[in-house]
Amino acid sequence: MDGEWFGLAASAAGGGVFGVLGTALGRIAGYFEQRQEQAFEEKRWAHDLALKQLVQETQSKADAAKRDMVQLQGQWDGLKASHAADAAIPDSYPIVHAIRALTRPALTLLLWVITALIFFNVPEDQQQKIVETSVFAATAATLWWFGDRTGPASRKTIMN
Repeated sequence: MDGEWFGLAASAAGGGVFGVLGTALGRIAGYFEQRQEQAFEEKRWAHDLALKQLVQETQSKADAAKRDMVQLQGQWDGLKASHAADAAIPDSYPIVHAIRALTRPALTLLLWVITALIFFNVPEDQQQKIVETSVFAATAATLWWFGDRTGPASRKTIMN
């Protein structure tokens, strides 16, 4: 009977040891599973954040494109209004037409002369800023004033 008690005690002790080892192994495996799950969640959160940043950046670019389109449309509307105003000028005396026709070339020539004077008479460290502004003005005036030299009748045909 001693052997039976000893066998029974050994079985209980062995089962207990294996139970404790199984529990410990389960806890250790659970720890690693939880670490894996947390790493996965961190990656998912990083992915969600990156996705939201991309969406925000895309929306920002789309908004900028819309603003640029509105500005460009406004510029085209201004150009059309300018051409319409020019086409609406009634006939007058030949001297009035001559003065009006010479105003643009005279102002353009004056702008280019001012640009040249600034370029050659400004200290070199200030030249860049001033020259950029005056070249912009002279170029804009030249292209604006001489961009379309067709008559009002030709413009009406082209626009329609």
